[in-house]
Amino acid sequence: MTTTFITGANKSLGYETARRLIEAGHTVLVGARDPERGRAAADALGARFVQIDVTDEASVAAAAADVEAREGRVDVLINNAGVSGTHRPAEEITAADAGEVFEVNVVGIVRVTHAFLPLLRKSANPVIVNVSSGMGSFAATHDPGRAEGRAVAPLYTASKAAVTMLTTQYAKSWPDVKVNAADPGYTATDFNGHSGPQTVTEGTDAIVELATLGADGPTGTFRDRHGAMPW
Repeated sequence: MTTTFITGANKSLGYETARRLIEAGHTVLVGARDPERGRAAADALGARFVQIDVTDEASVAAAAADVEAREGRVDVLINNAGVSGTHRPAEEITAADAGEVFEVNVVGIVRVTHAFLPLLRKSANPVIVNVSSGMGSFAATHDPGRAEGRAVAPLYTASKAAVTMLTTQYAKSWPDVKVNAADPGYTATDFNGHSGPQTVTEGTDAIVELATLGADGPTGTFRDRHGAMPW
């Protein structure tokens, strides 16, 4: 049985990823910051809830200890938790705004990955999926024909560019662990007021694909539901 831990799994992409992986036979641990929402989501899915705040060192350590005590290992870690940050004009963005976005979207991945890596290394086929975005792609954000090329979101885009680079560097550092980044694409979620043209199921296609890689699967890649993403 494949044991999968997902951060930010109480709604939207995280919840749908959990649902699909449970359907595929995974034992899914629903990680969420809010205990009430996390438990409700886990109960609805038939999963186990694990409280985790990716911005809090003690919370992440406690979550890893909980999983070690109960499941003993993790086969798949999906770093899904993220925030969009402020929507104010660029000239009004402050260092505090930047700290808030990067603390969740980038530092949170480092914090969770560091805590869960020993559990992943107990797996015969350890996999990490970092949920990045085409909004962090230089190619996509400079293409006026794409939605990413028409959007302006300095902090979110910069944080997702960092997530993708972090992914490739982790992949180079750990040959024994497959580490890949997924771009959900423009999906109808709370992030965009449900304005995206893709369904949440379509938005999780790349995440699920990368979470179910076999032992001979790739590492260090950046993919959306259609294939390799330009960087």
